[in-house]
Amino acid sequence: MRRRLFIIFAVLTLAVSKAGAQYDVAFSHYWDLEPYFNAGAVGKQQKLNVAAAYALSFAGFENNPRSMYVGADMPLYFLKNYHGVGVSLLNDQIGLFTHQRIALQYAYKHRLFGGMLSVGVQLGMLSEGFDGSKLDVEDSGDPALSTSDVNGSAFDIGLGLYYTHGPWYAGLSVQHLNSPLVALGETNELKIDATYYLTGGYNIKLRNPFLTIHPSVLVRTDGLMWRGDVSGRLVYTNDKKILYGGLSYSPTNSVTVLIGGSFHGVHIGYSYEAYTSGISLGNGSHELIIGYKTDINLFKKGRNKHKSVRIL
Repeated sequence: MRRRLFIIFAVLTLAVSKAGAQYDVAFSHYWDLEPYFNAGAVGKQQKLNVAAAYALSFAGFENNPRSMYVGADMPLYFLKNYHGVGVSLLNDQIGLFTHQRIALQYAYKHRLFGGMLSVGVQLGMLSEGFDGSKLDVEDSGDPALSTSDVNGSAFDIGLGLYYTHGPWYAGLSVQHLNSPLVALGETNELKIDATYYLTGGYNIKLRNPFLTIHPSVLVRTDGLMWRGDVSGRLVYTNDKKILYGGLSYSPTNSVTVLIGGSFHGVHIGYSYEAYTSGISLGNGSHELIIGYKTDINLFKKGRNKHKSVRIL
């Protein structure tokens, strides 16, 4: 009985994920993981940026969803122009299903209206897997249910626009632009719909020189369903040390508490997402993010070294 309940839970989880435009993982620290959903965000600072995130959803449930993301990006300067490059890897496990993605990213940057416009492209491969050997069904001869380990892969394309101007930024992107169709064995297929993202944020200075407020928003949709996240963080900065705390709200979905900080280029953040749909408070989602940033000098050493310019 427990195994059958698990199968039902896994199938329902996948159905809800697809219906709610949730094929892509909804990370709480989305502002620190922008290259994950917008290729135009790679190289947005004059820094080498490495970030890793791990999310455990529906805590307390057996075989609950677990997601891991690792990404790295950096700026380049050649042919008298700024560019950005990046790489990202994702491993997402939901019950008997495993979703994996590896992608390369490139962004062309151009100064526009006093800010920086970035146009990015992402080329990657999706790998989908289903462990049917763990199925326990009465009719094992049903051709719609695979009882073996089946896998498939497909080419994946993403595009992104990202614009920064002083204390504010905005981005528009699309993932799975080509709507990949992945064949799982001989009888099953998984079609992945294009998902569109809109993000933006602003840094508000306060009278206290050590404090700033960072509101941000992320909205995504597959054309049928949508999810929005509105967030606010109070950030304390002193001598290159940063501490923050904040809240995020996703209408009809969840409330998230966030804390974190940066020390000597190392960033650590944690969040807990409590669902508002009737699930127990203790069955929310935990997320841990670890990152590292270090300055990069895009210009040749020598007398012009002092002319290094920050992109953001």
